[in-house]
Amino acid sequence: MIIYILILSQLIFSQDVVYFNGNRAMEHLNYQCSFGPRFPGSSGHDDFADSLKLFLDNLVEVNLVYKDSIINPLTNKEVEITNFLARFNPRSSDRIMFLAHWDTREFADKDSNFNKIELPSPIGANDGASGIAILMTLAEMLSKNPPSNIGVDLLFLDAEDMGLYGDSNTWALGAKSFSKHIKNPLPKYAICLDMVGDKNQEFLIEKFSYNIAPDVVRKVWGLANQLGYNQFKYIMGQAIIDDHYVLYKETGIPSIDIIDFQYPDNTKNYWHTIEDTPDKCSAKSLEAVGTVIATLIYSEDQK
Repeated sequence: MIIYILILSQLIFSQDVVYFNGNRAMEHLNYQCSFGPRFPGSSGHDDFADSLKLFLDNLVEVNLVYKDSIINPLTNKEVEITNFLARFNPRSSDRIMFLAHWDTREFADKDSNFNKIELPSPIGANDGASGIAILMTLAEMLSKNPPSNIGVDLLFLDAEDMGLYGDSNTWALGAKSFSKHIKNPLPKYAICLDMVGDKNQEFLIEKFSYNIAPDVVRKVWGLANQLGYNQFKYIMGQAIIDDHYVLYKETGIPSIDIIDFQYPDNTKNYWHTIEDTPDKCSAKSLEAVGTVIATLIYSEDQK
C-alpha cells in the first residue's frame, strides 16, 4: 500500500527543475574537510565554527548562534558546542527548515583495522560535510534569490555524532540543545540531510521519517522521481536515530531524514572509518539532492 501511495504522489508535481551547482557544493565539502577532524573540543571544530559564522553572516539577515556546554558521552569531558540558524525571509510565519550536522565522529570506531579504531574519523566527508555542503550552497542561492512568500531556515547542527552505540539518548545532542531555544512560529516541516554525498547513491525511506511525516516523505520522493532521480527508492529502510528524530521528539516539528546509510553499499562500510574521505563523494550526488531541495523550496514559495 505504501508503494502505491508514494507512486501516485509523483503525479502531483509539475515544477520546473531549479539549477543547483553540484561543483560548488563539492567545493564546500572539500573546504570543510581541509580543517581535519571537527569533533567538539578539537582545533578543527573551533576553526570551522568561526569560518561558518563568517560565511553565514555575509549571506543572511539573521544568523542566530547558539552555544552550549555539554558532556561528551564518549569521553565524559565537558565540551562547548555551537549551532547556527540562518533565517531567510525571517518575517514570514510560513516556514520550512533544512538541517544537517557539521561535527565529525571523534573515533574511527567502525574501522575494520583494529589499530585505527581509536583514531579520529579524520575527514567526515560524507558523514557531516556532505549535508552541510548542500546547506552552504543553498545559503548562497537564497541570498541571491530570496524567497518572497515563505521563510526558509537552514539549521547547522553540532554534536550529532558523539553518541554511544545502543544508547539513543546520547546521539544528536546538538539538536536536543537547539530545541530548548527555538521560538514560534515553528517551521511546518523539517528535512535533514545526512550522508548524502555517496558516489553510489541510494535513498531508502527512513522508517521514523515515514512514521512521523508521511506527507513530507511523499512530497520529497515524488518530486525527486519526477525530476529523474530514481536513487530515491520506494523501499522502506531502517529506523535511524538522527537529528530529525530528536528535533521532532523535542519540538513536535514533522521531520524527515534523507540518508544513504549503506555507505558505500551493503558489502562495504566507510561510515565512522578513516575511509570517509572526499574521493568517496561526488559533485553529481550532491547536485541530485541539492536540486531536489532547491526545487522544493522555490515550488513552495510559488504556492
